[in-house]
Amino acid sequence: MKKFFVTSLLAGTMLFNTANAAPNVTGHQNRETVYQVALLQSLAMGHFNGSITVKKLKSFGDTGIGTFEGLNGEMIVLDGVVYRADKNCKLHVVPDNETVPFSNVTFFDEDISAEFVNVIGKETFESELDKIVDEHGQNSFYVVKVHGDFNNLLVRSEGKQSKPYPTLVEALKDQKEVTCKSISGTIVGLYCPQFMNSLNSVGWHFHFVSDDKKTGGHVLAFDVKRATAKLDKTDNFRMGLPTNKDFDSLNFKRDMEEDIRKAERDKRS
Repeated sequence: MKKFFVTSLLAGTMLFNTANAAPNVTGHQNRETVYQVALLQSLAMGHFNGSITVKKLKSFGDTGIGTFEGLNGEMIVLDGVVYRADKNCKLHVVPDNETVPFSNVTFFDEDISAEFVNVIGKETFESELDKIVDEHGQNSFYVVKVHGDFNNLLVRSEGKQSKPYPTLVEALKDQKEVTCKSISGTIVGLYCPQFMNSLNSVGWHFHFVSDDKKTGGHVLAFDVKRATAKLDKTDNFRMGLPTNKDFDSLNFKRDMEEDIRKAERDKRS
């Protein structure tokens, strides 16, 4: 895909199959696919059962975000390595046999590059990324890697839950938040277009890995000192659905939009 370069200075195809089935796309087409395990809506309802191993997940992508069975921390996939930000926002490499209830991954190929300086606030940064999305097509998926220096960065994570599982909002009442000052690292993010509102969260979702691989988690807020954003524009989507009775019994007629908003944005501290 053609590369685009953008500078900012501020002071289609949906395929559904079971999660463990082999993809029926190869080569370039496979690299241009966002693979999703289950639905964010099912995670919001408390379906924390893993349906795919970390080893299998890595066969679908080398970059992405998600979580682990039991909601056992935040997942960040960067350069083919799967990290867990544990309940204290400390990073660990995850073994291949761990299972995953929800994730989005792709094989990252840079299509667009943008430089950012002195961007204050997560919402401001998202609005700048939205301009890039508007220019290159708002009905595509975008995976972004933002590497740089951050004046402030607030991340959260959570500890493993026990059965019977609570809802996501209930589980996050005890989330741990860590504020980082003058930290360098990489934000890994996913943009979902509007038509994904019943399968995921529309817009941007960010997780973080520090350069020293010690700190990470779901990103709640940040200020950019200087950073480079590399975006992979992707036009194919593939979903793997869990095959268990707990998933089959979920009521997807329930409106989970407010629960997802709280889980994505709410700060406890």
